Amino acid sequence: MTTFKEFDIRTVDPDTLVDADTVSVDVDLPIPARMEDMARQMNNVPHYFRSGKTLVKVSHIVTDVQLNDLMENWLRTV
Repeated sequence: MTTFKEFDIRTVDPDTLVDADTVSVDVDLPIPARMEDMARQMNNVPHYFRSGKTLVKVSHIVTDVQLNDLMENWLRTV
């Protein structure tokens, strides 16, 4: 099985990825609900998506900060 780190996004059919430009965040929802809604809109795969014709693989360095915390902080800004 390929791990997230080893996954090569260049091997993915772009048409199978959600276009992030079509995702809408309801800022009136509480942060956890925003995260759930965003994940749902991205077919529960928010680490891989496209923006127009650009393929995106989200990753972060290993720190004490969890990805959920990073997403929560980002969603506070939108």
